[in-house]
Amino acid sequence: MRHSQGNTEGHPLSEYVHEKCGLTGQSYEHRRQWVIDRLKTLQAVFCIELCAYSVMSNHYHLVLSIDETRAADLTLDEVIERWCVLYKGPLLVQRYRAGEALGVAERQTVSEIAETWRARLADISWFMRSLNEYIARKANQEDSCRGHFWEARFKSQALLDEQALLSCMAYVDLNPIRAGIAETPEQSAFTSVKQRIDTPQEQEATALTLKRFDPRQAETAAISYDLHDYLELVDYTGRAIHPTKRGYIAADTPPILVRLGIDTDHWLQLMRPQGIHIATVIGHSTRIEGYLKRHQQRHIAGATQLKRLLQ
Repeated sequence: MRHSQGNTEGHPLSEYVHEKCGLTGQSYEHRRQWVIDRLKTLQAVFCIELCAYSVMSNHYHLVLSIDETRAADLTLDEVIERWCVLYKGPLLVQRYRAGEALGVAERQTVSEIAETWRARLADISWFMRSLNEYIARKANQEDSCRGHFWEARFKSQALLDEQALLSCMAYVDLNPIRAGIAETPEQSAFTSVKQRIDTPQEQEATALTLKRFDPRQAETAAISYDLHDYLELVDYTGRAIHPTKRGYIAADTPPILVRLGIDTDHWLQLMRPQGIHIATVIGHSTRIEGYLKRHQQRHIAGATQLKRLLQ
């Protein structure tokens, strides 16, 4: 997770336990929209921005950015109202919301509860829990069954700098092309790159709010690159890694790749299946060293190989 001006980035991944389509002939494609709809609800509650997403038939990827500054600036009432969109809350908080007169000790307890919720509003684990539990309950209700819907707890990677952030975003956006189910980024349904390409008229009312690109950095929390350059990078990479076109390399290297300081061959290795997943922490070597010190760790599995690709 990248720390910069009150923002932290991470790349969570969740996989379904099973896919029944091949056994029953019934399509479950509509469940991909469930994920989109739930994400839209969660965006209005959590202080977490969506940088990239890809919802596949049996798993999904997200790239998230935590806005700790925004969470800290919320008033007590704003924290409570946000949290109660998802969860009912204890009776004492319900009384507070109803405007009942509370004693000093009771008001202090409400304040303490709200501070716990404030921390959760900037917590990727709670974000993912609120997403996965909802989808699991909805799927089990539709299937008239009980038990685990997800294969395991979500996996997550910490993104320590913009090099890591852009690499993960591209990896996520390229999922349908890498799987051979889409030819181009604009054909990649249920991905953030398709949403960024679509015109406002083409986007549905349920379109998600995505973290903005702003090369001028007029917005301190924006991604400090040009959207056109990012789309060019994703298109270039998609042509090179598509299952039927592997080995194709365009003559011109995208300018954004030069600015990121990543060798073309190394970049394409990162974008291959499992390429970005070789380490739980992604970033420049100096960032990784700082991460190890902060977390009192000596080693991160896969970091050496990933460092070679990113330097």
